[in-house]
Parts: sequence; C-alpha cells; structure tokens
Amino acid sequence: MRLGRFTIEQLSEGFFELFKDGTFAKMDPNRLNNPGDDPTLGRFSSAIGIDPLLISEGDNHTIVDTGLGWGLDHKSSYAESSNIITNLGIFGIQPKDIDLVILTHLHFDHSAGCTRVSDQFTTEATFPNARYLLQKSEWDFALSEQQSKQEAPGADYRLDELYRLKADNRFEMIEGNHSPTESIKLIHSGGHTPGHQVVKIEDGEHIAYFLGDLIPTEYHLNHYSMKRIDHSPLTAKKAKTLILKEAFKENAQLFFYHSLFNKSGRLAKDLHRNYILQETRS
Repeated sequence: MRLGRFTIEQLSEGFFELFKDGTFAKMDPNRLNNPGDDPTLGRFSSAIGIDPLLISEGDNHTIVDTGLGWGLDHKSSYAESSNIITNLGIFGIQPKDIDLVILTHLHFDHSAGCTRVSDQFTTEATFPNARYLLQKSEWDFALSEQQSKQEAPGADYRLDELYRLKADNRFEMIEGNHSPTESIKLIHSGGHTPGHQVVKIEDGEHIAYFLGDLIPTEYHLNHYSMKRIDHSPLTAKKAKTLILKEAFKENAQLFFYHSLFNKSGRLAKDLHRNYILQETRS
C-alpha cells in the first residue's frame, strides 16, 4: 500500500487461537465459517490475527512489532508457520536491511520475533543492524511483572530472550512522545500497559496510525471490551477516544494488529454516529 512517499505492508503471520491462559495455537481459518457451532471459540478462546507492520521509504525499512517469532528458532516446532523473516522475503528484504524496530509494548505476541536462536544455540537479534525502540516505562513494568509472577489474562511478558538484547544495548529506551524520524511519531498512550505506544506515520496530508493493542481490531472501534486485559482501563479509553477523533479528522489510514479480515481502512460514521471502517484498496 502506498501512503505518500511510503510503502506500507502488513506482514501477516496467519490465524491464531488465543486461550484464556494466554497461550496461542495456530488455527485453521475454516473454523471461522461457522463459529457458532465451534465448541471452543468464544467460550474458551478467541480467534485473532497477528500482523506486524513494514514501513519502507526507499532503502530505509522500519518494522513495528515483531510477532510471535514462531519458526525463527533453531529446530523450531513451528518451522512451517509464517514468521517475520519469511514475510519480509516476499518483498525482497532481508533482516539486515531493517534500520528500526518499534515495539508498541512487550507482550510476547508483539515482541517474541525480536530474537532468534542460531544454529549454535545462541540468542541473537533477528534484525542485526536495527535500533529497537520502546518506552522505558514498558521495560520497567515488564520487569516488575516478571518478578512478581502475577498471572494476567491475555498474552503476558516473556523476557528471557529479550534480556540478551538489553545486555547488548540493543534497546533504545524513550520516555513519552518521541519522533525517531521526521515522519514517524510515537505517541505514548499507556492504558493497555503503562508503556504502550501508538505509531503515527505522516507525509503531508497522508497520515496513518498503527494502533497496537490500544485498538487491536476493527471490532474495538465503538465498544470497549478490554477491561479485564488493560492495565489502566480509564487511561486506555481516554487515549482511544482522542486518537480516533484525531484520525477521523485527518482521514487517516488505520492499521490493526489483531484483526482477522478487515486489517486496515479509513474511518467513517454511520447514521448512529458510530465509527465504521472503509476498506482501502492498495
């Protein structure tokens, strides 16, 4: 998809079943044809997509969130699953070509693809030449959650492999709103986690938002169903309201990380003044 001078692609890893204990399983999308007849979906699990974002401007490439990382590890049991390297290869891009990795937050379904295990069984950065950006408050909170070992609904923090990136000074910790490039702005939204951030891409009148888990799918545009999952529901609802209001005014393109089918589009309003998503053709 073209957005001004940028090319933006969603690197779909496929369809997944998320269970209430935070575990994931690859799922057959045909199960969605008759979800009412499925004994699991909707009762004990949810169906979601996982879609990291690739932002390219010429030879400069940015990744936003890195997916589950399945298939990246040496002798992975998920070797046949889509992963971020496989998806980059479709566009002729190699891991060494990535300049910047932005993490909306550190829940493992958004950050596990940051690392891989080599043939020598050592942990290494998936993108060896990239800077990895995240909020300092996110790292601090993730550490405290790991140490407290409190169970939380939804995906959780699994930092074991990320400690290597921290030890190698791969992480660039930021605080608050930040602009790593002239056209990319990181908005510290909080809410879902203390350090959650939304990514805004802007080239003149061409504007897009990557919403992370603040608004994970198009079904969350008008309904707030994240109370059990968000760290601060009030903060999340306020940030969501403000960003959607701004995105509607700007006629911005929205990208969703967890949608199954309608993964991006621009906002409109129906007769009841509810937001609806207008699909954008590439």
